[in-house]
Formats: sequence, C-alpha cells, structure tokens
Amino acid sequence: MNPQKRREIFERLRAENPNPTTELNFENPFELLVAVALSAQATDVSVNKATAKLFKKANSPAAILKLGVDGVKEYIKTIGLYNNKAKNLVAMCDILLEKHNGEVPREREALEALPGVGRKTANVILNTAFGEPTIAVDTHIFRVSNRTGLAPGKNVDEVEKRLLKFVHDDFKQDAHHWLILHGRYVCVARKPRCGACVIEDLCEFNKKTSD
Repeated sequence: MNPQKRREIFERLRAENPNPTTELNFENPFELLVAVALSAQATDVSVNKATAKLFKKANSPAAILKLGVDGVKEYIKTIGLYNNKAKNLVAMCDILLEKHNGEVPREREALEALPGVGRKTANVILNTAFGEPTIAVDTHIFRVSNRTGLAPGKNVDEVEKRLLKFVHDDFKQDAHHWLILHGRYVCVARKPRCGACVIEDLCEFNKKTSD
C-alpha cells in the first residue's frame, strides 16, 4: 500500500470521527489503568459495568489495597480471568504506592513493570492518559492492519512497528482509536461490513462483502 492511500484512509476515518477515544469509562489515569488491565479477554461493556461499582468504592491505589484481593474479586467477578486480575490489581497498587507515590508513571518501562501490564496496556495509557503518539495493537487492530494491507505483520509487534513507520505524524495520536473502532464495528472478524465501510475502495482485501 502506498503512502497516499494510507493517508487517505486516515483522512476519511478522521472525517467520520474527528475526536475518537476509548469506550472504557474513566475519570483519571489510575482508573484508565485499572480498566485497561481488566479489559484483557473481556469486552469494554463488561468492564464498564464492573468498574462503575468498583470505582464508587475504590478508585485509588490505597483504596484498592484496603479492599484486598477478595474484596476486589466481588466487584470484578463478572469479568473473565477475574481471580488473576484481582491479584494483579492489588499487587499493582502496592507498587504504585511504594515506588510512584500512588501516581501512574508516564514511562513505558515503569508501566510495563507493573503486574498485569504488557506493552499493549502501556501503549493505551501513554496515548490516552498522557497524549503520547503510541499505537496499541489489539486483535481488532491486528486484523484491520493485515486485512486492509495498511500495515501487515505476522504478530502484534510487527504490526505496531509498521504502523509507527507508515502512519503519518498527523494521525498517530488518534490512529489506535480509529482502527480499533473500525475493527469493532465495521471490519469485524467473521464477515466484514464492506458495504458500510468508508475506506472500502482503498482497502486491499480481496474478498469484500456487500453488507
């Protein structure tokens, strides 16, 4: 795919949604960190339902620690892998208080050192909480990047590197959100809704549908 086509793709996605953002509900960087960590292998809808109750009771590292693992489980037990996520969340809060004065760090290395936080989660925090032009690659973005020909790669790391290389600086801040929303609602896994796609004529997928 040539640079002109890539630019046109993002220009159209921006025209359709000028101010994209995450569908996770949060009020501050810590709440976002918790929500993103809980969202692994879970839907944003299920996470929002759980955190709506959790954050009313505890929305700081100290408050989460006070709840403890068993207390956290009661709020997130509707989310997949909740046992392990509760343990990671409490351990994360312990480190935030001990090493970062209870604040969410702005450095990738420090974020990735937190329990339950990998590169994708760190990218989301750096981008959405702190305005860094990072691009987190989840299953939706991996699919869209490969299917369209935008930034094909064999794994998420390859796709991230190619997106960072190919996406113009004008679009990097919001690219993650545009691509994830496009994958979630239009370029869906089983049968993409090509007939409703604003970039259909630019996409290099050779099995387009009429939906």
